[in-house]
Amino acid sequence: MGINWFVIAIVAVLVIILIVLTIRKNKKEKKKLTDLLNNDFKKTVKDRIDPDDSANEK
Repeated sequence: MGINWFVIAIVAVLVIILIVLTIRKNKKEKKKLTDLLNNDFKKTVKDRIDPDDSANEK
């Protein structure tokens, strides 16, 4: 009984395609999550201006 190389080749190609598609999807999801986390924050308004904070200089 010989090894059916044709079936093994098809399975190998399908596995490689699955891996590539999974990596692409994960990159897209990672980019979406990074953008969401970087832009989803509320800036606090300072009621009291700190004289030592140089960012408050005008």
